[in-house]
Amino acid sequence: MNQYNSNTSHSQKIILKNPIDFRSDTVTLPSNEMLECIENARLGDDVYGEDQEVNDLQKYAAKLLEKEAALFFPSGTQSNLTAMLSHCQRGDEVLIGKNYHTNVYEARGVSVLGGVGICPIETSASGSMNIEDMLNQIKDDDPHYAVTKLLCLENTFSGRVQPQSELDELAKRAHSKNLKVHLDGARLFNAHIKTGLSMKQLTDSFDSVSICLSKGLGAPVGSLLVADQETIDKAHRLRKMLGGGMRQVGVLAACGMYALKNNIQRLQEDHDNAKLLAEGLSSLEELSVDFSESQTNMVFVNCHEPHRKPLEKFLLEREIIISNLDRGRLVCHLGIKEKDILFVIDAFREYFKESA
Repeated sequence: MNQYNSNTSHSQKIILKNPIDFRSDTVTLPSNEMLECIENARLGDDVYGEDQEVNDLQKYAAKLLEKEAALFFPSGTQSNLTAMLSHCQRGDEVLIGKNYHTNVYEARGVSVLGGVGICPIETSASGSMNIEDMLNQIKDDDPHYAVTKLLCLENTFSGRVQPQSELDELAKRAHSKNLKVHLDGARLFNAHIKTGLSMKQLTDSFDSVSICLSKGLGAPVGSLLVADQETIDKAHRLRKMLGGGMRQVGVLAACGMYALKNNIQRLQEDHDNAKLLAEGLSSLEELSVDFSESQTNMVFVNCHEPHRKPLEKFLLEREIIISNLDRGRLVCHLGIKEKDILFVIDAFREYFKESA
């Protein structure tokens, strides 16, 4: 499968009554309890720093990661972009894992908008970056080369928790070469639940971290950039420049605060459901299932090409939505319960029984 093909067709409109949607944990919907928070939100103009819900959310997130400050963003892409621009100037270079989200799926915004070069580094299938490969790409102080300023890492990667010792050592070695280190932690709370490590332990080695509220945590919109105060001050100016100043945005921040206070521990349910799904589908000889010990809420499934389209159609008729079956990603989230997993496993079995 071409890695640059999106798993989701954005032109495809799917209207079903009660879908079991595995395309992503971005399809989650806010609960009634989360929506009720909006009614009592203390709103103000956040561009003036007067929205109390946003201010409280930023303070809470900074305290959670034990860093100095945080800044609320409409998206993880803008949060990552702003972090990179905060650490780099035009003509500088950032090192990023070749298959990381910041390299492949964020439209190279740091280069297009910031004039910052990207140097992709090969990673393993599980997302690990070799330290020597990283060090070898740090450029000498020579006018022929861009100035290497930043290393970007990612945890989780394709649902896999990255070994913390490896991430910490990469950051340590990068710092020894005077690089800053940013972590795309869109699903970092999944790593927190999987490993039992505190958010401080997961993020202490990094100069900045982006965390997402709108995936497994179920908020409708929002990410946070968490870092030292100087970096956040730079990011605040850049966010405004990028169009991220959002007036009475406490209506969203209130949902984000609910997510952080109520939906972190429940991620274990998603991990359990993913494991149950992987075990059930692995029993079918027609499927190849990728689910490692370090996996959290994602299962990767492949079946022989002749079955892919018919099986996708068969599942859609039963209101089961998947991306594809060419190592397709099935993502468990708060909109999918254990009973749904059992129903889906039975649907796969039914298809192969009928097609035998």
